[in-house]
Amino acid sequence: MKRWIKRIVILVIGLGITAILLNIGVVLSQNPKITTIDTARTFDADCILVLGAGVRGTSPSPMLLDRLNQGIALYEAGASDRLLMSGDHGQVDYDEVNVMKRVAIDAGIPSSQIFMDHAGFSTYESLIRARDVFDVQRVIIVSQKEHLYRALMIADMLGLEAIGVAAEEVSYGGQWARDLRESIARIKDLVLTPFEPQPTYLGPIIPISGDGDQTNDSGN
Repeated sequence: MKRWIKRIVILVIGLGITAILLNIGVVLSQNPKITTIDTARTFDADCILVLGAGVRGTSPSPMLLDRLNQGIALYEAGASDRLLMSGDHGQVDYDEVNVMKRVAIDAGIPSSQIFMDHAGFSTYESLIRARDVFDVQRVIIVSQKEHLYRALMIADMLGLEAIGVAAEEVSYGGQWARDLRESIARIKDLVLTPFEPQPTYLGPIIPISGDGDQTNDSGN
């Protein structure tokens, strides 16, 4: 029994060390791709991809609002004339992307230049749909810095040319739990992304070079 306990302890320690090293590798490899608005202006991106986060009714959470403000700043700086809002709109009563688009419209951005990806249920799904549904090849990704490491890793593995611009660095409630989930998610996506699992939905191609109003809900 003591021998088995020892083996289990060694296995757990080994897995923990491996997880730490993999996370360090992702951070170190992707950190050079996180840049400033001024540098992003010269990247010649097809679009600015803002990754979704929580909403409360028709209001973005503080985390999401920080992402949106950075995406809008990139647009206004001329980094791209297309915004792609990718988030969860899998239920009638929960809708990240229309909230995101409304914030951008209220900031003065034309509706036709704002695309919505209603099925961006995960970071991986947002990026593979950007490639396969919206015909994106070069992309500026906007999120919090700790999330950008994974997003940029996925983009690289999917063959996208990507850089990231981080939202304003703010400490949100429950940050330790998000950091833990992010560490686990990096390993999961590092393992699964090379197999390119099908996202929940694909659908017809809607080129990012076209009219963003094609992605509006029926009747909008």
